[in-house]
Amino acid sequence: MTGALRLWSGGAVKAGLIPAIELYRRTSGVAMAVEFLPMGPLQERLAAETLPDGVILTRELMDKAAAEKRVGGTVTEIGRVAIGVAVHETAPVPDVSTPEALKRALLAARSVIYIDPKRGTSGKQVALVLERLGIAEPVNAKAVLGQGGSVVEPVGRGEVELGIHQITEILNLPGVRFAGPLPDSLQKETVYLGAATATTGRAAEMQDFFDFLRTAETRALFAAKGFIERG
Repeated sequence: MTGALRLWSGGAVKAGLIPAIELYRRTSGVAMAVEFLPMGPLQERLAAETLPDGVILTRELMDKAAAEKRVGGTVTEIGRVAIGVAVHETAPVPDVSTPEALKRALLAARSVIYIDPKRGTSGKQVALVLERLGIAEPVNAKAVLGQGGSVVEPVGRGEVELGIHQITEILNLPGVRFAGPLPDSLQKETVYLGAATATTGRAAEMQDFFDFLRTAETRALFAAKGFIERG
């Protein structure tokens, strides 16, 4: 019996990918062994370790991996993810609908958490947002920089007042309430793409899985988890 296909993926895709993998296993009989990492550590692993059968990366990192010939063949769009704000489920929902409202909410919060910009995709955008709003210094003085995993979990435990992270990693966390997306002028949608690696001997099987992720049933599953569908 052929072993499980090995896949590395950015963490923002986890909410949709885990149930999709189970659905694929039930319909095809093919198992997947997936590891989720922030983009910073994942980029390091791509350069230093034996590659798995497939990867799911941001567009920027996928372009880099293709240029370095670490992936080959078809590149498939898996999903698009936006950034949002999280508060505790018992807290009042702050207005974050405009840049000025978001600025007030961030300054009013006693503590803030977002992922370390050196490790995660959304952290880079949050750092830019704080600079654009002119509040980087006061917010970072009270901020916790998450290192990976479910970055806004401390908000649900009541340890941090306000979190900013990718929406797919905010929804359905225990104790967490989604306050809303970043305003359009400060928003960044991240596109995640899948491809077989250049070294796998199972590229066709890996592509079958990525094709499955584009079926109507799977797209509906991803949409229910907060992914954005374009076109």
